[in-house]
Amino acid sequence: MKKVAVILVFVLMVLGSYGQEVTGAWNGSLKVQGMQLRIVFNISKTDSGYSSTMDSPDQGAKGIPVTTTTFENARLKIEMTNLHIEYSGELKDRTITGTFKQNGMAFPMNLTKEAIAKELVKRPQDPVKPYPYYSEEVTFANSHANITLAGTLTLPKKEGTFPAVILITGSGPQNRDEELMGHKPFLVLSDYLTRQGIAVLRYDDRGVAQSKGDFKTGTTVDFASDAESAVAYLKGRKEIIQNKIGLVGHSEGGIIAPMVASHNKDVDFIVLLAGTGLRGDKILLLQQELIGRASGKPETEIAKTREANTKAFELVLKSKTTESLTTDLTGLLNDILKENQDKGKPSGMSNADYVALQVKQITSPWMLYFIRYDPAGALEKVKCPVLAIDGEKDLQVPGRENLQAIEKALKKGGNQQVTTRLFPNLNHLFQECKTGSPAEYAEIEQTFSPVAMEVVAKWILQQAR
Repeated sequence: MKKVAVILVFVLMVLGSYGQEVTGAWNGSLKVQGMQLRIVFNISKTDSGYSSTMDSPDQGAKGIPVTTTTFENARLKIEMTNLHIEYSGELKDRTITGTFKQNGMAFPMNLTKEAIAKELVKRPQDPVKPYPYYSEEVTFANSHANITLAGTLTLPKKEGTFPAVILITGSGPQNRDEELMGHKPFLVLSDYLTRQGIAVLRYDDRGVAQSKGDFKTGTTVDFASDAESAVAYLKGRKEIIQNKIGLVGHSEGGIIAPMVASHNKDVDFIVLLAGTGLRGDKILLLQQELIGRASGKPETEIAKTREANTKAFELVLKSKTTESLTTDLTGLLNDILKENQDKGKPSGMSNADYVALQVKQITSPWMLYFIRYDPAGALEKVKCPVLAIDGEKDLQVPGRENLQAIEKALKKGGNQQVTTRLFPNLNHLFQECKTGSPAEYAEIEQTFSPVAMEVVAKWILQQAR
């Protein structure tokens, strides 16, 4: 009897040690598209079990609520239903060995109590302080949206007057440097242009970093109103030559710039960096085909994906209400899954969850607007000088097709002040590359081709004469 009691005490001690060891901050690191993404789970004991929050240091996010946290028999499970995140792992020797899942995609990730240092990546073009020019942190209001936006204004000198450009980011929540994949394209571009004698305003997207507002509910029209607010702000700066203010838009920013310039006479010129000239659904179909091919997918699979997406986009274009579209898309996607015997669906995700996730993405306000929007209408109304450039290996906004469409629309509207340039061996970020695949972005040390930046700077200075 005494022996049994000793064993029971030992078991209770072991179980108690598990409870003690799992509390606290657990650090992990994901590798996503070649980039490090650090994750921290902060686990605490409660009367009913455990609770936790998640931090994402590399994305500047702290205290993200976790839906459920369980720890039994040395196994930890964390679920965040709103973000479709799940982590499960086993605690052994002060290390939790497990798997991080989001939207059905699985990544190995082990957790330890040791803090994980940020990996240093080589970005030789990132400027180093002190800069040989004046830099000022600024804020300006979008009175229409009742929000305040924050950014950085760089001037060649603190005193004097200068031509100016406003940098407009691409799709997705971006900070003022358009930071992605370890690169800061707008920091590099603004540094180069300012050194050439051009004032530059770059700003955080609404709801990102220091800018106020809600990014998730915004569409391209909303982001265009933010860009207009930036123009109004520069009009009030004594250092800016009032009739020499231009817009430089990258990707979605290349949609926004013509939208603003088509009706705002305070915009004197625009530069489109991988901007679009085709309707959104056509862009997405081309993009999916080119990236699929670059990733080595079989042509039969590419063709099936194109057929499925074409049907989905046709429903979007014809739909009258979001409710009816949701019903139609759900039916279509269920039929496609059945026809393809669930191929293409991430393992571990139910058909219902997968379909619901796809429908939610397609019916988001931003995506609905993008699919339906044809930039030709705005381009035909642009009367100021336009420079449109792209890379020959851009797989996201195919250069040749879009530059042709941009030039055609501008000239249809009577604009003869149009310059286009297609650069060989450059991708969507204007990096010198091998294939153009987004998978290469993080691996390439170069952030922005000096050749492309030189062309942009010289053209802007010509407009400022």
